[in-house]
Amino acid sequence: MKKTILAITLIISISGIAQDKTADSLAKRHNEMMAIIMTQPKIKLKTIGIFVYNGFNTLDAIGPYQVLSQLMGTKVFFVAKEKGFVKNQSGIEFKVDKSIGEVKNLDMLLIPGGAAETFKTTLDTTVLNWIKEIDKTSTYTTSVCTGAWIIGAAGLLKDKNATTNWYRADEMLHRYGANFKQERWVRDGKYWTSAGVTAGLDMSLAIVNELMGEKYTQGVMLDLEYDPHPPFNAGSVKKTIPIVADMMKEMYDMALLQLIRK
Repeated sequence: MKKTILAITLIISISGIAQDKTADSLAKRHNEMMAIIMTQPKIKLKTIGIFVYNGFNTLDAIGPYQVLSQLMGTKVFFVAKEKGFVKNQSGIEFKVDKSIGEVKNLDMLLIPGGAAETFKTTLDTTVLNWIKEIDKTSTYTTSVCTGAWIIGAAGLLKDKNATTNWYRADEMLHRYGANFKQERWVRDGKYWTSAGVTAGLDMSLAIVNELMGEKYTQGVMLDLEYDPHPPFNAGSVKKTIPIVADMMKEMYDMALLQLIRK
């Protein structure tokens, strides 16, 4: 009888210890998760402005907007030369509530790309002067795709390493005194540039990682279920078969070459 009581007592004691350890483990796990959620940024970005214009490529702007909006406490918004409706490259209208005349400073400026309208924006001195003013106090000045042409035209990429859309990339960045790097995204000091369209997502995630660290960034990636699995190992100049790359280049030439070589 005494042995039975002793055994029961021992089992209860072990069970209690196990429960305590389980409780401690759960508490520790909860604290670790809360630490990720409450991660403090290395640099606090209060405002991120995405400059849009008629003809901008939708994903160039919306992709980074989706990623960067997950920086808690950061206001991400669109800004245009004039507030009102701005059309993307397909004619879809976006209502923009901020004009460049109303935005005097930003912690981060992002400029998406496009095609002919992008090059026309490189000649708009009002826009370029605004970009220069914003850049004086920005923490980051960034671009997606041919948006680098606009930053370059503002004189901000001179002697900087940068990337842009594959189309005549070296020629276009050389025009603005930049050193073209055929990378998905490139950082040179405060200037972040990305290659075409979808590369803006990678650059934006890299910026989140710079500010918040790997665990927080992985959380953002999971929220987006960002795990690309394309049907072909293509999508860059290096990976695309030559005949397709040449076809795309000629197609772009028909739309842009006469404009950019005036």
